[in-house]
Amino acid sequence: MTPVNIPLLAIDVGNTSTVLGLLQSDGTPIRSFRIRTDRDALPDNYALMIRSLLDLAKTPEPHSAIISSVAPPVGQNIMLALQAYWGIPVYEVGHHNLNVQIDLKDPTTVGADRLVNMFGVWEHVKEGKYAIIVDFGTASTFDVIQAPRRFMGGVIAPGPSTAADALFNKTAKLPRVPLIAPPSAIGRTTPEAIQSGLVYGYVEMVDGMIRRLSEEMPEKPVVIATGGFARTLMGLCRNIDVYDDDVTIKGLINIWREHAQD
Repeated sequence: MTPVNIPLLAIDVGNTSTVLGLLQSDGTPIRSFRIRTDRDALPDNYALMIRSLLDLAKTPEPHSAIISSVAPPVGQNIMLALQAYWGIPVYEVGHHNLNVQIDLKDPTTVGADRLVNMFGVWEHVKEGKYAIIVDFGTASTFDVIQAPRRFMGGVIAPGPSTAADALFNKTAKLPRVPLIAPPSAIGRTTPEAIQSGLVYGYVEMVDGMIRRLSEEMPEKPVVIATGGFARTLMGLCRNIDVYDDDVTIKGLINIWREHAQD
């Protein structure tokens, strides 16, 4: 049996940013950090970044680590850094080492982050019940699951920031605007009109997609939203039941607990 060493460093490598959460084995957070995902950084670069963050925050040293990555070269470099400089065991999450049912035509194509999220919503969804997990990132995903371990499929759409970047980069005169809801759907300035399209337009897409997915499910699902943009949509989306910023980190903790008991 692998000992549940503490503190645990849980790492979620996304396309745009990487979240590092230092936690006690019971899931109690010690400190979390968010850094830019840098595909050009080498293991030594990541070691320096992690070392600097831990020193600045005056946190205890991690004794174990678990990592989920949608950018494999970055995940591998972080793992190499942790193994070389900290000498700690690092557990990499993937479809191949999780006890899950994946209803996809090719289960090897599902992103590790989407499976991790399934483990992170257990407190919100009773066993045997259905849920839709909406994760707002560089790509926004709508994942249909049956708790606790059945991944049924879902939807991948451009994330809000990706849509905003495309609009700004592909037009000559439209300004870049912050992703916040304007006072009304009818924009009375160009920035307000852009914000209306990006925020209220996204709200309608989210509500519509949840409604369409729900119609194809055996019963009404619980809908959980997570990711950086979720809080912006709070109070705007009609079909989201729960907002939880920490779904992915919670999922990593639950996976680590199972791994430690094997």
